[in-house]
Amino acid sequence: MGLLQKAVETYDAMEHLAGVFEDKKEPLAPIGHICTKATIEITVDRNGDFVQAQKVDQKIIIPVTEKSANRSGTSVRPHPLCDQLDYLCGSNEAKKTAYLKQLEEWVDWSSEKAYEKLKPIMTYVANGTMVNDLTKTGLLKFNENGTIKNTRDVICWRVVGVGDGDTAVWTDRELYKNHIDRYFQKINNGMTQISMISGKRGPMAALHMKGVYAPASSAKIISSNDSTNFTYRGRFLNVEEALTIGYVDSQKAHNALKWIVANQGVSIGKRVFVCWNPQGQEVPMPAFPIINYNEQKRKPTEYKSDLYKTILGYKQSLPERADVVTASFEAATPKSGRLAVTYYNELQGSDFLDRLQYWDETCCWYDSQWGTSSPLIRNIIKFAFGVQRGNEESSKVEVDEKIMGQFFQRIMVCRIEKAAIPIDIVRALIQRTHNPLAYNRKNRKQLQFIACAVIRKYKLDRFKEEWDMALEPEKRDRSYQYGRLLAVLEKAERDTYDNDEKREPNAIRMQSVFVQRPGYATKIIVDQIKSAYYPRLKPGQRVYYEKLIGEIMQMISETGDESYNKPLDETYILGYYLQKNLFYTKKTEAEEEVK
Repeated sequence: MGLLQKAVETYDAMEHLAGVFEDKKEPLAPIGHICTKATIEITVDRNGDFVQAQKVDQKIIIPVTEKSANRSGTSVRPHPLCDQLDYLCGSNEAKKTAYLKQLEEWVDWSSEKAYEKLKPIMTYVANGTMVNDLTKTGLLKFNENGTIKNTRDVICWRVVGVGDGDTAVWTDRELYKNHIDRYFQKINNGMTQISMISGKRGPMAALHMKGVYAPASSAKIISSNDSTNFTYRGRFLNVEEALTIGYVDSQKAHNALKWIVANQGVSIGKRVFVCWNPQGQEVPMPAFPIINYNEQKRKPTEYKSDLYKTILGYKQSLPERADVVTASFEAATPKSGRLAVTYYNELQGSDFLDRLQYWDETCCWYDSQWGTSSPLIRNIIKFAFGVQRGNEESSKVEVDEKIMGQFFQRIMVCRIEKAAIPIDIVRALIQRTHNPLAYNRKNRKQLQFIACAVIRKYKLDRFKEEWDMALEPEKRDRSYQYGRLLAVLEKAERDTYDNDEKREPNAIRMQSVFVQRPGYATKIIVDQIKSAYYPRLKPGQRVYYEKLIGEIMQMISETGDESYNKPLDETYILGYYLQKNLFYTKKTEAEEEVK
């Protein structure tokens, strides 16, 4: 099935929530309605007399027609009830006339249904006192020439003295049904076709909704109003031959997508990502790790156990064969054009959860400060392709929004589809790690942590190699041992620094050279440390570092003299990080020996 079919399935399963307002959530709009933000609330009595008005800032549900939901520019297409000031206060006579004519038709139709909240609103708007009433309450703003400035403010209504329920019309479920019944009767003129979404026969949608997500308020997934620029000409005689979607199916699909994006969407760069189960079961968002590393500090074995338990919890509430849908959207321009579905995937719940678990198990790393965790996809992209702005300790790494959205999707697809991590992203991270002076210490540590997690996954994906997250001093890998040596040389020099020393050690300043010519750089760094810093170390520290350096050099020498000065590969980062991690872990054997 496709995106729109799954959206309709979601609406049908969640229809009991249509029109229900929940705290901090956008409501699911019924058929023939949309959610919008109201800015002014006007209360009238049963006779259509003004009671009060106040400024508001809240999401409401309003009835719409196909044309009014798609209006733009200077077109005159009024909403049936709640609308902008421009349509209600008379500043544009054509718009007000069209509004009153449409509302009068609804009032006449509703009088047969004994629905009484519409007539007072029509009476009040027709009386023409709105401008004076809102001016007295201070809710109108005027330009220098005396014209109304805030004509785009949306008015919502309350009617007092009619019925015993809520006075707000935007929460009135009876009004929802009244509008749906009337509008469906109006468009159901006997011209029916089979909808390609549901396979059911009914009236077709002439226009499809825009604004699936707010940053692309006017972009559409489906557009069929271009009959002059060869959208379908040459293939079909008319748009119906290209695609037929029923009005009800279109409304259900678009309102469901709007609801999902508003409440569960994650905006990354210029794209928005959603993941949901059509039956409403909770599923983890693949944009984030299953376990938040801020929750607690975990050792690798604890992390794996907690990850398994968390996935098991999801599996117990999510039926094995239940579908999980993942999609992403991007608009070419924010206010018009097409809304592209840049990614779409359907998986059974058990497969989906297993794949998320596999990624988080294989793309993770241990840090003595944070514990074991899987890095955020956003941070992988940020440190692979971003730039640190400024040299202060508070400076952050920033990346272009377009780059963020594109690469984020690539990695998220790897996570969902159990694919190998892209080599260009791995190489970008490795290259950035070679130049530590481009980052402050906080960002540098985070970059190294992310690089280690990604390299570990890369080695497993490409070469089926498993790399331990604990230091392996006997590891028969030349680059790994050189990474250990770099960490030892850095720590030996740092041990002579005062607490407020901000100068970087020679090992860090020469790291880019060290990666390309490790033998040459090692000799320079060791000579500098022995001449300038060894005399400032305690005797026990000198002995400890001499012994450790000797052991590492012995391991390196066993690889053969011909490879002594050859450039290092990415595993040096793992050796460096783990050796440094060991130094800064409290109560380690290394610390005891130094004492």
